[in-house]
Amino acid sequence: MRESGRALVTGATSGLGRAMAQVLLESGMQVAIAARPTPRLAEAAARWQAQGLQAEAFAVDVRDEASVAAMARAVEDRMGGLDFAVNNAGIGMRTVNPRFFQDPRPFYEVPAAGFEDVVRTNFTGYFLVAKALCGIFLRQGHGRLVNITMNLSTMQRRGFVPYGPARAGAEALSRIMTEDLRAKGIWVNQLLPGGATLTGMIPPGAPREGLLPAEVMGPPIAFLASPEAEGLTGARIDASRFNEWLSAYRSGHPPESPEIF
Repeated sequence: MRESGRALVTGATSGLGRAMAQVLLESGMQVAIAARPTPRLAEAAARWQAQGLQAEAFAVDVRDEASVAAMARAVEDRMGGLDFAVNNAGIGMRTVNPRFFQDPRPFYEVPAAGFEDVVRTNFTGYFLVAKALCGIFLRQGHGRLVNITMNLSTMQRRGFVPYGPARAGAEALSRIMTEDLRAKGIWVNQLLPGGATLTGMIPPGAPREGLLPAEVMGPPIAFLASPEAEGLTGARIDASRFNEWLSAYRSGHPPESPEIF
């Protein structure tokens, strides 16, 4: 893939998504900034455009199939296709328990509506976005998809329903996507920060010590969009240990993706 290719990042106006979009834009790519239709979306795209970067705003609600399909059509129409996509849009535990760090609550106290909203965003949303964008990839005969995930400890942590199960589901989905698309020349990989990150998902008053900066995602996402990653599929990369992973990959002995189930 040429570094001046076309990329899309969901949830690109804040946190990990914004950090990854920034790196892809700075590499010379045209980047579809996809997020919910709020003033922040237009402001983010305008800010990058003012820097001379190729940012295009696309409104989407990843929970809604019609919205996702409309976004995919708009991306193909306006950008002429797509080479690289990042499934990142998500919501955190704050939506069901604003004090989840200080006061974790058991699953049986989680409101059903809150459970469904997180699952629809963090799990079903990944499916809907990948399904829609794969239409573009399959017509082109190429494409790369990166699904953003989290540590196993996050998936199993006390008080982390529904966030943990939604991320575990996305892990399983990613592995099946890999196998379904391998023979089609479409590559699917997973990327995780490697620890809690300093983003808006961390509630006010929670400890900040030891949190990773969102920018930890920059080097691995730049690699995954680069010519060097051509043919790589099925990897699960820990951004906090990316240099170690990359060294092993370049030596011809990439570490196997850890078993998580």
